[in-house]
Amino acid sequence: MSANPRRWWALVVLAMAQFMVIMDTSIIGVALPDMQRELGFTPEGLQWVFNAYVVAFGGLLLLGGRLSDLFGARKVFSTGWLILIAGSVVAAAATTAWVEVLGRGIQGVGGALIAPAAMTLLMMLFGHNPRELGKAMSLYGAAAPAGGTAGVFLGGVITEYLSWPWVFIVYIPIGVITLLAVPALLPATRRGSGSVDLLGGLSATAGITLVVYAIVAENWIAALGGAALLALFLLVQRTAKSPIMPLGIWRTPGLAPANLAMALLGAAWIPMWYFLNLYLQQTLHLGQFASGAALLPMTVAIMIFMVGITAKLLARLGAKPLIAGGLLVLAAGVAWLSLAGPGGSFAADVLPASLVAAVGMSLAYIPAMMSAMSGVRPEEAGLASGIVNTTYNVGSALGLAVMTALATGGTSPFVGAAVVALAGAVLAGVTLTGKKPAAEIL
Repeated sequence: MSANPRRWWALVVLAMAQFMVIMDTSIIGVALPDMQRELGFTPEGLQWVFNAYVVAFGGLLLLGGRLSDLFGARKVFSTGWLILIAGSVVAAAATTAWVEVLGRGIQGVGGALIAPAAMTLLMMLFGHNPRELGKAMSLYGAAAPAGGTAGVFLGGVITEYLSWPWVFIVYIPIGVITLLAVPALLPATRRGSGSVDLLGGLSATAGITLVVYAIVAENWIAALGGAALLALFLLVQRTAKSPIMPLGIWRTPGLAPANLAMALLGAAWIPMWYFLNLYLQQTLHLGQFASGAALLPMTVAIMIFMVGITAKLLARLGAKPLIAGGLLVLAAGVAWLSLAGPGGSFAADVLPASLVAAVGMSLAYIPAMMSAMSGVRPEEAGLASGIVNTTYNVGSALGLAVMTALATGGTSPFVGAAVVALAGAVLAGVTLTGKKPAAEIL
């Protein structure tokens, strides 16, 4: 199979899509106080501006991966952008809390179609050359955490000089430009065979939503309902003719432990980002622009390590030591942040600790992603991408819900996030194999 001559330009489109989809989880960070004041969110309800997106995104990624395999990745990628644009319009125009949450949920649906389709397209463009695939995966993988931290800075700039609705309006022109570039740069894909498992997709999303709500509201009835829906999801996957997640895929070597590592990585990283942003604004009393700028060094560190260092270490050492070591370094950085008190300072308490945490994230993210994808068949690339993105985002939502409950009870959420990262490091060391699943493609 000959290489696509425009594949590197196509990678720019795909990496930018990944950047924007993940940035959508963080760009609202600096705007949260203004949104709470203008839209009437309660302190506990405010996290749903984040969780509505993440739950819809994480809960529907499996369905998005299946739709990508069935209807063609390019078509699903474009449809996802249309839905993301629509959600951005709703979120920007919201005048009440529930409309804002609705708009964020619609954005999450769009992201759930974009992310697995983008991964499938990347595998199509670069799968012919293992060395090129490794480079492309490094750049694509770096776009995710970089988008998460860059969103905080961009959100600060927008909120400081414009107003909070503009953190959503910015997605509209970018989405239109992306849609115009799709026909020229992204390869056409064939339809697959099978049907759409809507019951499976909806039961998974509803179950995840109820579990997150149960943690936030400390509601055991919701917890039981969520558990029942997730059990229904597993039952449907065993009996459906065309399930969105055939359970046999979990026999793929390395898939389960890599996904566990991704879930715990998200459960530590996202709560750290959320509460660090609040600490900068509410405790250190930094302005919106200054608060966003304070986290910009993390973005730079992530880009440097992921693109220039992690890929080389992965080729030399393999995934296991990087995933376990990265989570351990992340735990150290977050634990350091827990020492920052009301009289802390950015230079002494935030900057060095946040850079340590960024290094940990940079070491663990790409190796965990590639370990989860390395053993699957090409026709299951969309599904595997949906699974690994689902576990990361569901881990993020559950982690944030738990850390919010800890903060409400008087316990430092940074301590909780550090414990999660430490547990992830231990489990990665125990469950992952010592082989180098990605070494041959870097």
